[in-house]
Amino acid sequence: MRRLRVLALMHREFLPPRSLDGLTDDQINPFKVEYDVVHALETLGHQVEMLGVADELAPIRQAIEEFRPHIAFNLLRWFHDIAIYDAHVVSFLELLKTPYTGANPRGLLLANDKGLSKKVLAWHRIRTPGFHVYPRHEAFRPPPKRLQFPMIVKTLAEHASLGIAQASIVRDVDALRERVRFVHERIEHDAIAEEYIEGRELTVGVLGNRRLTTLPVWELFFDNLPNGARPIATQRVKTDWSYQARIGLHTGPAADLAPGAAQAVQRLVRRTYRALELSGFARVDMRMDAAGRVHVLEANPNPDLCFGEDFAEAAELAGLPYEPLIQRILTLGLSFRPAWKR
Repeated sequence: MRRLRVLALMHREFLPPRSLDGLTDDQINPFKVEYDVVHALETLGHQVEMLGVADELAPIRQAIEEFRPHIAFNLLRWFHDIAIYDAHVVSFLELLKTPYTGANPRGLLLANDKGLSKKVLAWHRIRTPGFHVYPRHEAFRPPPKRLQFPMIVKTLAEHASLGIAQASIVRDVDALRERVRFVHERIEHDAIAEEYIEGRELTVGVLGNRRLTTLPVWELFFDNLPNGARPIATQRVKTDWSYQARIGLHTGPAADLAPGAAQAVQRLVRRTYRALELSGFARVDMRMDAAGRVHVLEANPNPDLCFGEDFAEAAELAGLPYEPLIQRILTLGLSFRPAWKR
């Protein structure tokens, strides 16, 4: 295996230390993915330089000119505190003719806008929940009559379930108005309201550019939810470990699927990945209703690569342990052909 120079792009506040000795899990958690990926790259024998990115592109260009990396490992999740601006950083890498890992700019723009991605998927006849977008600074209007309550209100283009709580599920127009106002004023983002699909929460990881590998179907389980609570991945569910323990949250291979259902879900995931023109790797989140119909909620480009988290665990179950997974992502980045390579 060729030894590569890898420029690891990450948020400056998440630059990891060289050692985790003496640190608690709570102290490690903010930069765990950065540490795990860099450690894996170095274990594989690659030369890694970490670059903490803030709000300027110039340091990226300077690092590329001085370090001359074979590839940039992209661990950025936003730029200028705006999620969809991560696509522009990747565009900048393309302008500098520097290979990178993960999704290309077009895929990032399509997938990270929940409203736009649903329009694209609907054109491809991929089932998604009905939805309506509520931009900031526009007067609230009731949703189209074709949409049915209950609905769930989210930010239009943010990650990690930002702003999602049990109160995000609304059952009438008044509650919808209040939750949209919450997203506009407290979260300071555009909102999207989509029909809430009661059912099983499924996710599937994907690796590839043209030829795709789908990982095993994964499921989110809630063993001890309070009475009346809906099984949704709220912001608290994703960030509060003690709360996760109280509600019995765990993930793993989807159990008791009907014969052929897993293969059908994986085919749907590949269709979704291609429709959104993704590359590198991604995770597709879905809901399966009581009738067995699968609704695509969203695709997440460049999902969490922490060792022991869902994407890595599903890859290991598929025969791809952590270090080989990171190497596969590097290889896919090097083999992707943007316009400047054609």
